[in-house]
Amino acid sequence: MKNGYSDVNGIRMYYEVHGQGKPIVLIHGGGSTIETTFGKLILLLSGSRQVIALELQAHGRTNDRQADLSFEQDADDVATLLQNLNISKADFLGFSNGGTTALQIAIRHAGIVDKLILGSALAKRAGVPDWFWGFMSQASLENMPEQLKDGYKKVAADAHGLQVMHDRDAKRMVHFTDIPDEQIKAIQAPTLIIIGDKDVITPEHALELHRQISASSLAIIPGGHGQYIGEITTLTADFKESDLVVPMIEKFLNG
Repeated sequence: MKNGYSDVNGIRMYYEVHGQGKPIVLIHGGGSTIETTFGKLILLLSGSRQVIALELQAHGRTNDRQADLSFEQDADDVATLLQNLNISKADFLGFSNGGTTALQIAIRHAGIVDKLILGSALAKRAGVPDWFWGFMSQASLENMPEQLKDGYKKVAADAHGLQVMHDRDAKRMVHFTDIPDEQIKAIQAPTLIIIGDKDVITPEHALELHRQISASSLAIIPGGHGQYIGEITTLTADFKESDLVVPMIEKFLNG
């Protein structure tokens, strides 16, 4: 594994490169780090691929830019990072907020996307139950999962940035607006859409995305939000790597 920082649109973006082969870019969820979202997945994928994992603005080891978060800006930041790394085209796997960022990459930077994996990605406000928006409007650092707080403190240079990250993520979600249908329908990349059957993302929303993205497949996997990739808040004592969707991902990428 090699790692480092890259100057990206006014921030110092942290990234890691694992393994060799065709590149796949991993984009973490909100409030998360590389490890908390993809700690279980990287080792399995990097056996046959070059895995590029990164941390977005205000998350983990990447600093804040004194500006609100947006999925469009995150998409532009990822595209710039790949340019800095001399990677002209890659596959992308985004989870949760990272899935929404991956959608924006496919919309704004279609030329760099080969295949797209959207894990529990949100494109419309109606894609989650009504309670979610009330919960986000009342979000506080105290209610943030301890595993995510610990994950941030473990890697961040300044632990005080935890509050900044939390507040920026919460504000972005409170003000989330629908991605227009025509932008979603314009996505040409072969796409795999994955959610859990007990996910915060509704099956109806995943099915709508599947219908709108012409070259897409949909998988609804038993379990909660991110359980299918071993996201840290879903791990239980009986966790088994064989429960993860790595074979499905590899079949899709290699097909």
